[in-house]
Amino acid sequence: MSKLLDFRCAVITGGGGGIGKAMARYLVSKGKTVLLAGRTESNLQSAAREIGAAGYYVVDVGKTADIPPFVGRVTREHPELDCLVNNAGVQRPLDIVKDGAFVAKADREIDINIRGPMHLTLGLLPHLQARPNAVIINVSSILGFVPFSVINPVYNGTKAWLHFWSMNLRTQLRQAGSSVRVVEVAPPTVGTDLHREREDPDDNKKGKNPQSLSVDEFMGEVSRKLEAGDETISAGVGNDIVEKWYRTYGAQYDEAASQK
Repeated sequence: MSKLLDFRCAVITGGGGGIGKAMARYLVSKGKTVLLAGRTESNLQSAAREIGAAGYYVVDVGKTADIPPFVGRVTREHPELDCLVNNAGVQRPLDIVKDGAFVAKADREIDINIRGPMHLTLGLLPHLQARPNAVIINVSSILGFVPFSVINPVYNGTKAWLHFWSMNLRTQLRQAGSSVRVVEVAPPTVGTDLHREREDPDDNKKGKNPQSLSVDEFMGEVSRKLEAGDETISAGVGNDIVEKWYRTYGAQYDEAASQK
């Protein structure tokens, strides 16, 4: 197994369901101590009980003022913490022209999808850097590579930000000689409840979208790549999109990064 999985204890945001819960289940199966974090205590309670998580924390990562107290508490109660999984996210169909509440909805989406992982990463980074091995896993989306879901203009942009943030964070930490590794997981369409605010909340399920992956199918592919040590991971139809992006821009980025 890759050294990427040498960490002991992970905290996973959005861990009460969907991809976060599936990733938590997988890490528990590998003997890791797993802590769930999210907004809805009932979901966290049931998920922690079902998968054998070591505990959970109720926190809204979209409220940046709540992050420093959370960081202080989780590192105090679990000083062995050496993995952060930034998985929490929200996707809303938004009409730029017709939606009178566009700005408020967009701000909330940006708070959760951008400010949350950024503040959590920066808040936990000193602690993670003091650990022998540590990893930050950012869950972006193939929509951050190609924004073809036009009804999600803000979500697409937030995931593009997370993609580029992951690249630059990885480079800067590597150049600084840090032991903290950065992994980006870019899901394709996966049959979770992410589309719950759409007219048809099940349009990402396999019965309605033949390209969709079940959560189990997605995690099966992701787990194999984590164990192989991959730092940029997708699955299903997302593989081709991510590979094409890196074939087009990867060498140019590596050359620019090597000059810094």
